[in-house]
Amino acid sequence: MPPAMAAVTTHEGARSSGFRAVWLFGPRADLFAFVFPFVLALVLLLAGRAVGLKSTPSWGFLLCVVLVDVAHVHTTAFRVYLDPVELKRRPLLYFGTPVVAYSLGAALHHYGGGALFWRVLAYVAVWHFVRQQVGWVNLYRGRFGERNDESRKLDAWLDPAATYAAALYPILHWHARLPRRFNWFAAGDFVPGLPKLVVAVAQPIWLALLLLFVARQLQLAATRRGVNVGKAIVVLTTFALWWLGIVAINEDWAFTVTNVLPHGIPYVVLIAVYARKRYQGDDAPRVGRALLRFGFLVAFALVAAIALIEEGLWDFYVWHDHETIFGEGNVISARALGWLVPLLALPQAVHYVLDGEIWKRAKNPDLARYL
Repeated sequence: MPPAMAAVTTHEGARSSGFRAVWLFGPRADLFAFVFPFVLALVLLLAGRAVGLKSTPSWGFLLCVVLVDVAHVHTTAFRVYLDPVELKRRPLLYFGTPVVAYSLGAALHHYGGGALFWRVLAYVAVWHFVRQQVGWVNLYRGRFGERNDESRKLDAWLDPAATYAAALYPILHWHARLPRRFNWFAAGDFVPGLPKLVVAVAQPIWLALLLLFVARQLQLAATRRGVNVGKAIVVLTTFALWWLGIVAINEDWAFTVTNVLPHGIPYVVLIAVYARKRYQGDDAPRVGRALLRFGFLVAFALVAAIALIEEGLWDFYVWHDHETIFGEGNVISARALGWLVPLLALPQAVHYVLDGEIWKRAKNPDLARYL
């Protein structure tokens, strides 16, 4: 059955009941990708509140930052850099992006100081995080057959509007109340001085879009036209976690668990689903096939080891925040940092750029074969 016909059939089936679970990857994978991170974040948040945990402890740093945030960045290699066929298809993008990213990063760090470098990278990262949530919503809309449904015109603008509001209002709130007890990357990476009036205007819009989205789902359920459960989970968990981690609780631990887990875990699931199909068979790329021979968990362990090495270099030469894990470290000159910091940040910078390109079906015609 062609994919377009499958989407229509799925949607027609949704009309017979108030709710319809349409999966992106499969029931277990979807629940692990979108429900498990939400539950885990809440559990860790509540546990931290119960014991008075405000800053991120060493074990939390290893679990959330190294094994999720940093590691998920390196899994992009399974989509691009371990696949010779993919590399040959768009060599300018895949080889040019690291060169341009490092050159710009070094220029920013040398001529604008480290503060300018971190400010630019922070805003690129924020946009990447926001756009990922919108991307999940769009994928669920497509799988449910909503894009070609004339009766879903309201959802065509409400869904992305609600998702953007869920993420952007907390960011505005953050800007209007600087400094906070947490940072995106480093102290001072966000521009201060946003008038609180902007937040006062944005708050009712944020709340109205949340209520309108919920009311729309209830209407669809009541009229038995089918609620796209996966989409609803993504939108509502985005509202909940971004508000909790940024607006409601002014703590580093709360921001870490609510920000990192729902972002990194779904991406790892996406890569796992893609890689399992792409690297099967004797004609699959050799390196990727060899890495996945013992399963994705073993391959991910290698990625996690690379993430640990990267964070060790960051802490040893730049941050000096986790000496109990990585040792005392060395203090190097500002000039040396100007070359080293953009190099260490290169994996995430490349990830931010490529993530906006490699999952678009229009630009990746073979993508449907593996997802």
